[in-house]
Amino acid sequence: MDSVANKLNIAIVGTGSAAFAAAIKATEQGAHVTMIESAKTIGGTCVNFGCVPSKTLIRGAHIAQIQAHHQFQGIAANTPKIDRLAMLKQQQELVDTLRYAKYESILDANPNITLLHGIAHFKNSTTLAVTLADGGIKEIHADRILLATGARATIPKIKGLEKTPYWTSTEALATESIPKHLIVLGGSVVALELAQAFRHLGADVTILARSLLLSKEDPEIGSQLNNVFAKEGINVMLHTSPSAVRYTDKRFVLETNSGVMQGDHLLLATGRTPDTAKLNLENAGVNTDTRGAIVVDEHMRTNVPTIFAAGDCSNQPQFVYVAAAAGTRAAINMAGGNKALDLSVMPAVVFTNPQVGTVGLTESQANSQGLQAESRTLELENVPRALANMDTRGFIKLVVEQTSGRILGCQVVAAEGGEIIQSAALAIRNRMTITDLAEQLFPYLTMVEGLKLTAQTFSKDVKQLSCCAG
Repeated sequence: MDSVANKLNIAIVGTGSAAFAAAIKATEQGAHVTMIESAKTIGGTCVNFGCVPSKTLIRGAHIAQIQAHHQFQGIAANTPKIDRLAMLKQQQELVDTLRYAKYESILDANPNITLLHGIAHFKNSTTLAVTLADGGIKEIHADRILLATGARATIPKIKGLEKTPYWTSTEALATESIPKHLIVLGGSVVALELAQAFRHLGADVTILARSLLLSKEDPEIGSQLNNVFAKEGINVMLHTSPSAVRYTDKRFVLETNSGVMQGDHLLLATGRTPDTAKLNLENAGVNTDTRGAIVVDEHMRTNVPTIFAAGDCSNQPQFVYVAAAAGTRAAINMAGGNKALDLSVMPAVVFTNPQVGTVGLTESQANSQGLQAESRTLELENVPRALANMDTRGFIKLVVEQTSGRILGCQVVAAEGGEIIQSAALAIRNRMTITDLAEQLFPYLTMVEGLKLTAQTFSKDVKQLSCCAG
């Protein structure tokens, strides 16, 4: 493979997680890489206006919520004073620090990576024309091309919307003030995370969801979050869609099937669309799906032998860790390797409070595949650490195959759901049975001990166990 890589010139369109993972791996194998970025800033969505700033905002908002609404006696609750500008300054400092550490410094230290700022499109399957930011056009001829252009916010077609100053997640994360009343359009991950964060910071919040909250997940998850949000004062309107929007007197007015809604800010969080429109993929003959996503196989290969794709611009799941793993494997395969990306056990987290963690199959999905599944759900009031935390909101559910006891899936709603779910993923990856999991040693008092307790519910009443679930 190294001898092949030493002769390769690789062009990578994009500079996000997939792109940099691929660039690093490709240069390790001896290739020369040209990266092409259309934005002024490198690093893609995650570090600049996705994962990093959003989780910083969410954590700060959570601290504010704890101060005002904790359950511990003897500690006075207080409503914190929110200085949004100071929060934003710290948030941006972290973004700048991580962008330099994880992206810019890599370019500085790696002479085999060249960066071009410009907009790339295909002339043919081996040639990109780059309209440079400082003027002119440069043609790049490459032995292999990796497309890692990411995705952009989906803007729904609603009458009057384009004439209003709506937010996407990018503007919401950069706002210098807290809305008085934020209307959030969407019922999935970004919508729920940001809706709750702004509520914790003091905004009135209304969520308009076209169907249910997290409608693609186990229905118990959305139901649990609906209850949590209601108790926090978030107005959740299910099966509600706007037909028209107008902005007047600094107010958004939405006409919906559930009546007229008004608020001072409107956040669109209705998904993300693969950012492929400017690539002129037809000139290279690259296939896309109905969303414009580049169709790849498990080796990140497109239908054109010299062209690969990874990350959110492809038909892979839109998670940054999937993008990075895909980028590394794409680089290996561009150099003649045969490394697949196995997505059969893919944990996912929604950073609400409580968090949502999922991996594997739901009971319904398993049964639809003919696996004869069954499940058990453990409410968190049965988890000692949740009791000690004074926070028993949520549950842990395990899905198993009836005949073998093999674990097929796990759904978690818990304050540390994102930390719990990886243990479940490892259990599924290693084809553990429910008995195997029930017999493992779990430290006490931890939230992840709830996995062991849930496994034990398949054979006993955990309410009758001693404290350490032996």
